[in-house]
Amino acid sequence: MPQTPKPLVILQPAPQLRDRIFREETLARLNEEFDVLDLEATPSGGSFRAALPDVFAIVGHPELPADTIKVAENLKAIINVEGNFFPNVDYAAAFRQGIRVLGCGPAYSQAVAEYTLGLALDLARGISREDRAMREGTERWVAGSNHDSVLLRKANVGFVGYGNLGRALHRLLKPFNNTIRVYDPWLPTSVLEDADLIPGSLKETLAQSQFVFVFATATAENLHFVNAEALDLLPPGARLILVSRANVVDYDALLERLAQGKIFAAVDVWPTEPLPADSPFRNQENTVLSAHRAGGIPEAFYSIGDMVCDDLELLKAGLPPSRLQIAAPELVTRYRNKPVS
Repeated sequence: MPQTPKPLVILQPAPQLRDRIFREETLARLNEEFDVLDLEATPSGGSFRAALPDVFAIVGHPELPADTIKVAENLKAIINVEGNFFPNVDYAAAFRQGIRVLGCGPAYSQAVAEYTLGLALDLARGISREDRAMREGTERWVAGSNHDSVLLRKANVGFVGYGNLGRALHRLLKPFNNTIRVYDPWLPTSVLEDADLIPGSLKETLAQSQFVFVFATATAENLHFVNAEALDLLPPGARLILVSRANVVDYDALLERLAQGKIFAAVDVWPTEPLPADSPFRNQENTVLSAHRAGGIPEAFYSIGDMVCDDLELLKAGLPPSRLQIAAPELVTRYRNKPVS
């Protein structure tokens, strides 16, 4: 009896790397369940175009204008494995054709949340600052370096954005017994209240929080919305943690307030990466610097491959995906995130 052909999957993960997101056994699982056209291993534009009429899913980031999508009449899913929805896909055409658009953002959430908690504790207690001082022989012992230290426990906390990252950090903050206010214009207040959070405006969230975590994604509407006016709402000595998208922050205004000693900040994302060697941010002792490394750990990368296999197998069985993020038609074209190198 002839075997049923396996569904065809195009694998073209660049700028991601195949072996960074698929363990050997996970890649074997993918190949067992699907006929995989691996365009990282054997790049060929001709192979891609020839496969379009039969393709079941595309894992990666090729250019997909409307006319290309139309040819892919059996396509069920476009799976982003980099973490940002780029404008190289005609999303409206994909949705009209009933194609699922999925993203791997949830794979990074736990790693980013744990790192973010570490940044907050560092800002609260000056850990990396005093490490540098001790290496330089200028340390102050016992209480001598604790004049600006605070507790995270029971502190007023603000979240700017409550998506994957905010939810993951919220779970980690439970033992700290914080009062948490959230500004997220994409969520109804009932969702936040059901999570035991206090909904607030941006002004309320910034003005009443000793620790502020900026998780907002970059959109066409919110460029630099954490600007000078917003930063001036922060209480003196507030701790600002930036781990989502640089586009949402006015870094010139932030630098000015850091130089004046008004606030502390931990920054993992930058408008220009790598951060220029002569950037004045490198000279701010009240700032923890990080090279966009919060989420990119091996466990997070490998979880992408696991999620891809899980959801492809669900789709193959005629079931909806459950692990990857499902792109909302109302939002996906509004994102203005930059690729991460």
